[in-house]
Amino acid sequence: MEEKTSQRTYAVYTLGCKVNQYETQAIETMLRARGFVPAEEDADVILVNTCAVTAESGRKSRQAIRRLQGKHPRALTAVCGCFSQLEPEAVRGLGADIVFGSGEKEKLAAAIDAAVPVMMIDDPFKRRYFEPLPAGAVAGRTRAMLKIQDGCDNFCAYCVIPYTRGRVRSLPLEDCTAQAARLAAEGFAEIVVTGIEIASYGKDLPGKPGLADAVESIARAAPDTRIHLGSLEPTAVTEGFCARLAALGNVCPHFHLSLQSGCDDTLRRMRRKYDTAAFYACCSRLRDHFPGCSLTADLICGFPGETEKQFTETLAFLERCGFSFVHAFPYSVRPGTKAAELPDQLPKAEKEDRVRKANEVIRRLQEEYLTGCVGKTLPVLFESPREGHADNYCVVVTERDFPRGTVQNIQITGTDGQRLLGK
Repeated sequence: MEEKTSQRTYAVYTLGCKVNQYETQAIETMLRARGFVPAEEDADVILVNTCAVTAESGRKSRQAIRRLQGKHPRALTAVCGCFSQLEPEAVRGLGADIVFGSGEKEKLAAAIDAAVPVMMIDDPFKRRYFEPLPAGAVAGRTRAMLKIQDGCDNFCAYCVIPYTRGRVRSLPLEDCTAQAARLAAEGFAEIVVTGIEIASYGKDLPGKPGLADAVESIARAAPDTRIHLGSLEPTAVTEGFCARLAALGNVCPHFHLSLQSGCDDTLRRMRRKYDTAAFYACCSRLRDHFPGCSLTADLICGFPGETEKQFTETLAFLERCGFSFVHAFPYSVRPGTKAAELPDQLPKAEKEDRVRKANEVIRRLQEEYLTGCVGKTLPVLFESPREGHADNYCVVVTERDFPRGTVQNIQITGTDGQRLLGK
């Protein structure tokens, strides 16, 4: 590989969840420490951090690798993430020089630095410790991410992630505290607490601290920084959990809950660990302790065996919960999961039609929530001079400029149906 300048350059593309985003920024931080700088064109190295949560994610991962190779034809190709963990040979067949899975990101940065082709795929179920990576954000970002947990023990019928990430592993409490204090000292106005399944935080640690313990340690180490939680399993949202978080004062009133279906029969087939009654109780507890909070969720449409009646139950449940937004997507067969073997797989057209119907309900719920915010004054973290996110995670647009990375109290004067308008 010819070196075009005194500095080596890289380009990255990340698919999937906030954990992938966190791990990409960590790899970027390590690459920059080794003298790499980002480049829009003709990079020396391209890195694709892949996703495998659905078959569609795998297709998009392949597509991203090919696209970056086309844009940077002379670059060394490095690929990591859940898709390469599952299908390393397929990734190498795409011309990847360096193939890693979902772990050992520090070794990945060293391999990119050495520019030597290598494939390093481990057995995720043999991972016993949380991999320490630098928390923070790449240059120009206004919020920092702090990963406190990895792995999952749930083995839901539709999900391949336990097979790519292994069992639950947690960042010790003292490290949660230290990293949060450092991020606050660096001036970040918000810390996003993320993980593969943060509700399981601490089950592998001595004394078995819980998620509330971790959030308390982070919030108290960064008392002037707002704390935003990643996706939550409803099983974690107990009365005590809500009370402890509300008492901290700097936890954002936005909670993303892993719903997947609003029908008990479908939830059982999915091997979820709650029913709709437990989920609704979780929503009620959050609203009791965080009045006016924003509740968002994920929804799988067209799971194997889902009848029209069961889907109608789900739509009614969305209305009952009053979400501010729901990410609805069609069920995608993921080979290697129990759901892929279930009978009564629905045709693609039926699944897509259900997503369309769900989105009609979701748009109405979103508009209702946004309308309910009009007249309030909300703290907004500005990512650009006239746009940012309120603490309830709604996008707010203003008529005048504010400094990036600052939190400003904005009076909400209206909505365009998808965003809040303020002054």
